[in-house]
Amino acid sequence: MAHRGEAGRRGSDVRSDCWVGFTPSESGGIELRLDSKVASMYGRSTEEMLLEAVERLGVKDGTLEVEDAGALPFVITARLEAAIKRASPETTGSVSPPMAPCATYPTRRDRFRRSRLYLPGNEPKFMISAGLHKPDGVILDLEDSVAPSEKDAARILVRNALAVIDFCGAERMVRINQGDPGLEDIATVIPQNVHLILIPKCESGEDVARVDAKIRDVRARADADPVLLMPIVESGLGAINAYEIATASENVVALAIGLEDYTADIGAERTAEGWESFWARSQVLNAARAARVQPIDSVFSDVADTEALRANVRRSKAMGFDGMGCIHPRQIAVIHDALAPGDAALKKAKRIVLAFEDAERRGLGVVSLGSKMIDPPVVKRALRTVDLAVQSGVLKESWRGEGAE
Repeated sequence: MAHRGEAGRRGSDVRSDCWVGFTPSESGGIELRLDSKVASMYGRSTEEMLLEAVERLGVKDGTLEVEDAGALPFVITARLEAAIKRASPETTGSVSPPMAPCATYPTRRDRFRRSRLYLPGNEPKFMISAGLHKPDGVILDLEDSVAPSEKDAARILVRNALAVIDFCGAERMVRINQGDPGLEDIATVIPQNVHLILIPKCESGEDVARVDAKIRDVRARADADPVLLMPIVESGLGAINAYEIATASENVVALAIGLEDYTADIGAERTAEGWESFWARSQVLNAARAARVQPIDSVFSDVADTEALRANVRRSKAMGFDGMGCIHPRQIAVIHDALAPGDAALKKAKRIVLAFEDAERRGLGVVSLGSKMIDPPVVKRALRTVDLAVQSGVLKESWRGEGAE
């Protein structure tokens, strides 16, 4: 008896998604049954796209049922591929769309990572407009936000999303699963210009090395660009081994802490004040600074309490963290604002930058501010503070004409 494969969502409350069911048969060609909310405008083109996708997968016979709730083509083809592979696991082809020009921009090791917006990997409706909220990074999450039974479908959907969605310059990140499923994630998404892979629940340098080796192997076969790494410390053991984790690969550019899992691991309740996680956050912070990578704080889970978020970000900034995670777009602006340099720090940084640029123009080997010599690390920090102020919108690009005041 033929086994039907299904993928996607159906129902009156579904939007920007679709449901696909496929039942293979031994003969008779492809019978297509399409029920679309946008049939009057896109019915014919959707039918053509579906039949072409089936052909690309090498499937010749079966019944294809589709309920379309206004899904974009990359979603429809992802759901179709997942349904067919669930019905016929021996299917090896894919219907990955070609890379769109908007998805091909690069990243940098030293870019700002103040905010990273988590997007559930099996929810296309959240992906489509994510870049408009201007996070520093978007995370297409294949781990905690995806049910175990949907990991395969989410992997295909994330692959397609990476190929076509314009994230408006945000760093393109994917949080993979632990263990062997994470290696499958890597094989699927790395060819799609992934900038950074988040490694969840990292507890040793070996965890990082295993992921890094798999990425190198996939890159070599797919001729993909280099991929950066952000391990996430989420346990007591991970916190103890934070420096080992941060230095496990030259591709590590940031070290993050995940407090929901960490507090569960140590048997503590997470509080607004955060004393229960102070030691672990200090471990991660100092390990990151010692390894010369960015320390990144956890998410703040109360989406409705903006003032509590602002207070939390200020505590995070005071400790020395460079950024934190977001679980809702409304958190992005609050985080950017709270992490922006204060007036006193910015005024000092501007004076140092002007002195540095003056020394460069005069061909001097040292930078001085009045009678005080300024060390190179201080100059570097001042340059970054000014850049952060410009990116945060608290300082104009043309500030040099206004001086340091």
